[in-house]
Amino acid sequence: MVTVYRKTKGLQDNALHYCPGCSHGIVHKLIGEVMEELDIIDSTIAVCPVGCAVFAGNYFACDTIEAAHGRAPAVATGIKRANPDRAVFTYQGDGDLASIGAAEIVHAAMRGEKFTTIFINNAIYGMTGGQMAPTTLLGQRATTAPGGRDKELHGEPMQVAELLSTLKGLVYAERVCVTDIPNINRAKRAIKTAFTKQLNKEGFTFVEVLCACPTNWGMTIPDANKWVMESMVPQYPLGIIKEVEPL
Repeated sequence: MVTVYRKTKGLQDNALHYCPGCSHGIVHKLIGEVMEELDIIDSTIAVCPVGCAVFAGNYFACDTIEAAHGRAPAVATGIKRANPDRAVFTYQGDGDLASIGAAEIVHAAMRGEKFTTIFINNAIYGMTGGQMAPTTLLGQRATTAPGGRDKELHGEPMQVAELLSTLKGLVYAERVCVTDIPNINRAKRAIKTAFTKQLNKEGFTFVEVLCACPTNWGMTIPDANKWVMESMVPQYPLGIIKEVEPL
């Protein structure tokens, strides 16, 4: 019998708990495939966040550790410095990384810590009920901004990849999405590049993934993916934000 499809060995054989249409499952799959293709499943350590992916340790087949809210980069720093030959990555949402954890990620990038961050940007707080995030779009409604995000009151949405790219310790930053097969393939290539540069000890690497949150957006799954492309991408352009060639 010909095998048409096999689940990656980079993921455990557990059912995901995420809402229907949530992009987390796709990104988990891509990370699992990259770990398998690079043959680093047994030598990778993932740092899980507080947020929708708080149970990511139940899914990745590598070693995982839970960090306090927003502190994954600090935990990853300690792990990587103590285990420089291990692949280390943080997996964080926009609340965990860009709000409570903003200082942690900025200083990790500034120092050029040699781990990878996978940043899930769905422009809203997911697990805690749909509050406004630093990445929420202007006019986008949230439970803490029922009239929509207001520029004068709340400021502009935070473009995290561009912000971190101003720091010399960051050697690679790319923004991708997972709305369709071509974009999923691009996202996988970005994740693989980020891990490869980390393994080559080049510096801090960062992949931002624009993701759908149909539940908190109050949309159907097709409409949520359409909204990513039509509303999020103009605010958060896809592509390589920064890439430093190795010396």
